[in-house]
Amino acid sequence: MIVDTSKKILIVGLGLLGGSYAKALKRFGFHISAITKDISSIDYALKENIIDEGSTQLDEKIISEADLVIFALYPHVFVQWIEENQSLLKSGALITDVTGVKRSIVYKIQDMLRPDVEFVAAHPMAGREVSGVENSTDKMFIGANYIVTPTVKNTEEAIKTCVELGRLLGFSNVTTLSPEEHDEMIGFLSQLTHCIAITLMTCNDKEDMEKFTGDSFRDLTRIARINDLMWSELFIENKDVLLEQMQMFIDKFSQLKTMLENEDVDSMREMMRHSTQRRALFDKK
Repeated sequence: MIVDTSKKILIVGLGLLGGSYAKALKRFGFHISAITKDISSIDYALKENIIDEGSTQLDEKIISEADLVIFALYPHVFVQWIEENQSLLKSGALITDVTGVKRSIVYKIQDMLRPDVEFVAAHPMAGREVSGVENSTDKMFIGANYIVTPTVKNTEEAIKTCVELGRLLGFSNVTTLSPEEHDEMIGFLSQLTHCIAITLMTCNDKEDMEKFTGDSFRDLTRIARINDLMWSELFIENKDVLLEQMQMFIDKFSQLKTMLENEDVDSMREMMRHSTQRRALFDKK
């Protein structure tokens, strides 16, 4: 489906991710429309030729003509949109998303969705410390990972389309996980890391430290510049998994603290060597 450039793509939520999706897909000649709350975002996207048409209203024509609808909304807003507006979607439409949690929304949406519309969830593992369509870039996905989270309710054709979407967007690695596997992985790889960055950034409020810091602190706290509304919701939606990951980190940090208290250099060096070996696996190829 997705390689057919005669198909129309609608993006609901034209911020950083939605705008980056639009830019990447526009290169292939797709007709891109958008619905978002701020008229300034629509005006900017039209002026920059990021989209072909857009509205701040629930434009029935735009929605009913879309073959693929990409939702770039907060989890609760996404669920609410489907509850209230799914009747506007065309029969046979495929919908997907960019949401950072899956268990709490995928099954809920699939259970309420019309039988002639299909939802295959996905998560682009990419972002920046800025927001808004004006900061969007189709280069953001290069070298990044894209996770598709299908369920038993999804057809092979729809899953294949969603996987192909990830490849068209430029992601280097496209994988599939269950919603449960996704949330476990994301609890560690994304949410815990944001928790650590927030804690590190706020545990010492001594003045003027920014005048003395090196790259190590800046690198570790890059993601501490955070959208508090979105991330607090993501944390709550994945609370059980995130609490487990936080305890795992606390336990390991406590081990390192004990090694230092006991001046156990051999154990510290072994942990550092293990860290070095593991880190090499995460370098972008």
